[in-house]
Amino acid sequence: MTSKTTGPTPPDNQTPPPHVMPKVRRVTADDITESLKAGFSDFLARPFMSGFFGLFYAVFGILFVWCLFWLGKIWMVIPAAIAFPLVAPFACAGLYEMSRRLQKAESFGWSDILTVMASQRQREMGWMAFVTLFVLWVWFYQFRTLLVIILQDSSFSDLDGFLNTVFFTPEGWTFLAIGTCVGAFLSAVLFSVTVVAMPMLLDRDIDFISAILTSIRVVQENPVIMLAWAAIITLTMLLSLVPAFLGLIFTLPILGHTTWHLHQRAVSPAEA
Repeated sequence: MTSKTTGPTPPDNQTPPPHVMPKVRRVTADDITESLKAGFSDFLARPFMSGFFGLFYAVFGILFVWCLFWLGKIWMVIPAAIAFPLVAPFACAGLYEMSRRLQKAESFGWSDILTVMASQRQREMGWMAFVTLFVLWVWFYQFRTLLVIILQDSSFSDLDGFLNTVFFTPEGWTFLAIGTCVGAFLSAVLFSVTVVAMPMLLDRDIDFISAILTSIRVVQENPVIMLAWAAIITLTMLLSLVPAFLGLIFTLPILGHTTWHLHQRAVSPAEA
């Protein structure tokens, strides 16, 4: 008995199309300025929804610091305050989606934005979370290691005692100098791999490795501008922590919307 098949027979050794990496662009100070204007415009377009993400992030920070005091982990207050802005890209995921829809004049409601992270479970966002958490784990581990090695003979049972030891003793100055250098390096690494990678994962069908490599290339092509953008983010976020984290209600959404527009200026659109 013979059987017949219909339709074309695919070749046995079909070569998949080559993967094309996104093209990066040169970014100028004007791009940052225009992105900030666009980000502020997006914030004004939906101030309550945008502010919700800033409020959620601020409340999380307040509860996190309170837990550290409650657990007696006074030494973790400083590294936690420094590391806190590093996880902001995940809090901004909904803000990226808002900017994307506003740019395309698409209507959206709360459910569309609040479920954006859940819709990424079949994509690559989870791997980006793993990368970020790994860098944060290294940051806390090295901080604890330096604390034990350099300040091993010091004791502090409250925040004032810890701050006096760190800022007014030779051992504390050494601890600050080394810790600042290590922290700056880890922050630079995390910034380089996420600065455009996070919005790219929401904007196009791309794997997280390609997104990370593209983000690194953007920093390599625009070192001065990206350093300036990193400084703007760092100073703005740290100043926002001073009034009991409440400044984040406004600064986080504006920076999140701005990051979306800056990534579009730094990376060429996906080819159809």
